[in-house]
Amino acid sequence: MNYFELFDLPVSLNVDKSSLAKKYFELQKKYHPDYFTQATEAEQEEALEKSSAVNKALKILKDKDRTIKYLLQLKGLLEEEEKYLLPPDFLMEVMELNEELTAESATAINDFEKGIYSGVQSIIEQYDDAAITTAELLKVKEYYFKKKYLQRILDRLDD
Repeated sequence: MNYFELFDLPVSLNVDKSSLAKKYFELQKKYHPDYFTQATEAEQEEALEKSSAVNKALKILKDKDRTIKYLLQLKGLLEEEEKYLLPPDFLMEVMELNEELTAESATAINDFEKGIYSGVQSIIEQYDDAAITTAELLKVKEYYFKKKYLQRILDRLDD
């Protein structure tokens, strides 16, 4: 069972946060180990596993970047430690940003990220699992890796 099924949510890159929270509390009431103190050892073990899965699913589905990664993995388009080759033009633009790291660089990098997001915004925000194409998912994959690359630069600014 995948995390969307676990939470009884449609497969999406833009998970409805209120539905997610509501379902999380329902699932915690159903599977929290504290409710199984009088149950058999097997039932306690199962409740612990399900509660753990619910917590892990929440952590992924409430974070847009983790949801993108998870969905791409579900579709078989992303390996766990995959090395992705970013386009040279992107790397050149980022190299220029990277060379000029200043306190204002975070704003420039965030603006740059908004620009690359605009190329996948409609795919992410209007995701339809039945109609999505592999080509569209590959665009989202490239966006994911670009954003991840930019985040590493922002993280260096914080150091």
